[in-house]
Amino acid sequence: MTDLALAVVRAGALTTVQDRGRPGHAHVGVPRSGALDGPAAALVNRLVGNPPDAAVLETTLDGCAVRPRCAVTVAVGGAPCPVTVDGRAVPWGAPVRIAAGSLLDVGQARAGVRSYVAVSGGLAVEAVLGSRSTDLLSGLGPPPLTDGAVLPLGPANGTHARVDVAPQPAPPTELVLRVTLGPRDDWFTEAALRTLTGRTYAVSSASNRIGLRTEGPALERAVPGELPSEGLVLGAVQVPADGRPLVFLADHPTTGGYPVVAVVRPADLPAAAQAVPGTPLRFVAVRRRG
Repeated sequence: MTDLALAVVRAGALTTVQDRGRPGHAHVGVPRSGALDGPAAALVNRLVGNPPDAAVLETTLDGCAVRPRCAVTVAVGGAPCPVTVDGRAVPWGAPVRIAAGSLLDVGQARAGVRSYVAVSGGLAVEAVLGSRSTDLLSGLGPPPLTDGAVLPLGPANGTHARVDVAPQPAPPTELVLRVTLGPRDDWFTEAALRTLTGRTYAVSSASNRIGLRTEGPALERAVPGELPSEGLVLGAVQVPADGRPLVFLADHPTTGGYPVVAVVRPADLPAAAQAVPGTPLRFVAVRRRG
């Protein structure tokens, strides 16, 4: 009997299982989670013939290495990186057939942060609240990969794409985030709002799946004190005590007490997932609340 599984040889700095997340549970304190670069995850699934909600691997900076226990089709996308099978270079951004027992090595990102690895049949780890995604904040879903872990695979029912390479957006050299001001922009001075949308920030190395932290000018408050805890959404731009904007990503908390000065357009968040530390960042106001 074929062993539908994937053995982890090298887990990398942070590799997690992700799908499209678990929306609809914020009222009980559970964030959406899911792949930070959703379009990249959907593309590699399409390349290997999986449905778009199949679970994939999300790597961080230095990739991972896995050994399938059955013949599979794989595709790697997102952050560009070298990909080898048993030491032989194979295409990035295209479906590749791998024999049982071969070693797939996804190397260090040449640009960007997160690469995505789809395997035909998808990763069949146990679902929690309808999703197989790892949530680093709540601890729901499977733990981040460790060397020696074994991940079950589902049966491959689709047909892989027949392409030499699939075009994908390049990681940003400048991150532009369109924002709608509010709901708490009135907690900041007019000068602070001009700073937010008129100055350039940089992506901080302290960023993670919970939030993209920034380096740059602090925003001056017009209203002192703290808010009662209130709901947070994906893309909320919260301003903590240091005054520097923090953009909440997939594993964000569902409530918080610091004021939210703006909310990022969802279409701009995949690029935020691929912005390396030091990337220039501009917030562009596209609509003011009210």
